Order: sequence, then C-alpha cells, then structure tokens
Amino acid sequence: MSKFAVRLTLACLAAAGLAACQQKAAAPPAVAAAPPPAPIAPPQGTGCGPAVARTQAVVDSDVATGNLNKPVGDRFGADLARAASACAAGRDQEAFGLLAAAKKRYGYP
Repeated sequence: MSKFAVRLTLACLAAAGLAACQQKAAAPPAVAAAPPPAPIAPPQGTGCGPAVARTQAVVDSDVATGNLNKPVGDRFGADLARAASACAAGRDQEAFGLLAAAKKRYGYP
C-alpha cells in the first residue's frame, strides 16, 4: 500500500471515529398538554332561573378557557346574581331586564 493510501485510510478512520464520538442533541422532552375542561351541560327549562343559569354557565366556561378574564367574569357574575335574586323573588320581568342589561354590557348575545 502506498503512503498516500495509508494516510487516506487513517484519515477516513479518524473522521469516522470523530463522527461516532459526537453526541446528537436529544429532542426536548414532550410537554403534556392539560386536557380541555369538560363541557358543562347548560341548565334546561324556561323562565328566568334557567336563563340566568345558562348565561352563568357560559361565563364560567369562558373564564375557565381564558376567553374572559376572571375580574370581568366576577363582575358579570355579580350582575347575574342580582338577576337570579330578582327571579327567586318572583320578579321575572325585572330578572329578564337585568339579564338582558348584563349580557349587553359584556357583549354577550
């Protein structure tokens, strides 16, 4: 074997040895995503009680998913509590008015 062939062989072996020693970067560990909150079945029925409860369920869901920030959700909930109180006292018309005003104030249909 010629000197050139020997040097070439040694160079190839050295390169192969260096390649084998290099560590490949490990992939970052997978981060498990939190499961989305389970959908809440809206209250059924007619009248002011179920209507207020359905709206409160939507607000709670929006806060839980981050579509509505908590301080706004708390204020909206306080307005809905006033509507629920009027409803519980038998003042349905007032309760529906308070519900409509709250939904309009916070941009809910």
